[in-house]
Amino acid sequence: QVQLVESGGGQVQAGGSLRLSCAASGSIFSSNLMGWYRQAPGKERELVATITSSTTTDYADSVKGRFTISRDNAKNTVYLQMNTLKPDDTAVYYCYYFQLGSVYWGQGTQVTVSS
Repeated sequence: QVQLVESGGGQVQAGGSLRLSCAASGSIFSSNLMGWYRQAPGKERELVATITSSTTTDYADSVKGRFTISRDNAKNTVYLQMNTLKPDDTAVYYCYYFQLGSVYWGQGTQVTVSS
């Protein structure tokens, strides 16, 4: 089992920045995939960004150039630096962790961007 604890959500004005963190604990293996999804009210959950244990990254087109995903393998923690935030970025952001065919989810953290 893997447990995920997220932090860093909040409310910010358009153009502002926030940094999300997600710490994993439990049965951690060296080869894994971590990332972030988000879900806005009335919309499906969508992938925001992913990062492999070898730090290969991928982003949704809507956040490219504004968001940066990174990780600290020693701390089993993934980060999402969100810059130039837009009202459309308002959503609950969920951290996820994938290894050995299993997916684990964080509890979600609210990000609200006001215009």
